[in-house]
Amino acid sequence: MSERTQRRPAAFRLDDPRVVVKDGDGDSGLFTRGAIEITPDPDPSLLPVALDAPPLPPKRRSWWGTVFWSAVGGLVLLGTGLGVTNLIEDLFVRSQGLGWFGAALAVAALLALIVIVAREAFGLARLATIEKLHERAAATIVSDSRPEADAIVSDLLKLTHSNPSLARARATLASHRGDIIDGADMLKLAERELMMPLDREARRLVSVAAQRVSIVTAISPRALIDVAFVLAAALRLVRQLALLYGGRPGTLGMIRLMRHTISHLAITGGMAASDSLIQQMLGHGVAAKLSQRLGEGILNGLLTARLGLAAIDVTRPLPFNELPRPALSDLAKDLLSKREGDTPTTEPARISER
Repeated sequence: MSERTQRRPAAFRLDDPRVVVKDGDGDSGLFTRGAIEITPDPDPSLLPVALDAPPLPPKRRSWWGTVFWSAVGGLVLLGTGLGVTNLIEDLFVRSQGLGWFGAALAVAALLALIVIVAREAFGLARLATIEKLHERAAATIVSDSRPEADAIVSDLLKLTHSNPSLARARATLASHRGDIIDGADMLKLAERELMMPLDREARRLVSVAAQRVSIVTAISPRALIDVAFVLAAALRLVRQLALLYGGRPGTLGMIRLMRHTISHLAITGGMAASDSLIQQMLGHGVAAKLSQRLGEGILNGLLTARLGLAAIDVTRPLPFNELPRPALSDLAKDLLSKREGDTPTTEPARISER
């Protein structure tokens, strides 16, 4: 309860006859002079609820850009086809053998282009399937839907059927599917059986890439070499993680994966986390004992490890629920504890390789 009158703080008893409880809309003039007027606080459940602002409608994308790029692409294809046709006709004019040879090269190039486009389309479709599977699993964990969890497990088994190292895990999961009632528990079992060995291997890949980047950037004499090597190592790491979790990205798929990984890294604040972690590990006088190049190498290794952790979140078909999420601090300890010539693997990773 609170007092409406402007008075200095004072103590009083509730059974004091001068204490008068009034309504919020009451008139203070109705009470006697010298009375202690107390107004109860309003009930929070009766207060008006502030409504959120209505979401703004999405901006309509202009179709003129799509029309422009489609027209330019069509003109380029027509020009390329016309140029190849004229080239083959000129070759036939010069010699029948050259004409047929040029035609064979054109057919081979067309077949290769069809195969490349098909592979790119298949890779993009598989990545989209993994993303949708991740979103469906996250929603099913909340809703605890048994039919949806069963459908997700079936899709997950199809996704991992080509991985021979998960044969026993798939058999164990299939044998226990009928014994589980709750949908969330079924997804927990699927994550524990199918994702645990993959997470161990993913952690090993990230640790290897981080150590490699740390060593190379520490001994590299040129900054341009550092940038090129870090970029190549990041692309290779993201591709390895995508292949490990069932994705088969092509060139367009890698562009999409890198965009999603960098976006996830920016949203989760990975750069700030890496910076604070390197300050904690190299602080308290330790940085003074290390060379500048060694400190830069360790920092680049930590940033590569953080990028790998973001790539795990993007490429993993199931969200982290039953299993613990890999921590940057653990990878940093591995990075600082490894010596040149050591294999940057943990004990669970070595067991999985046997």
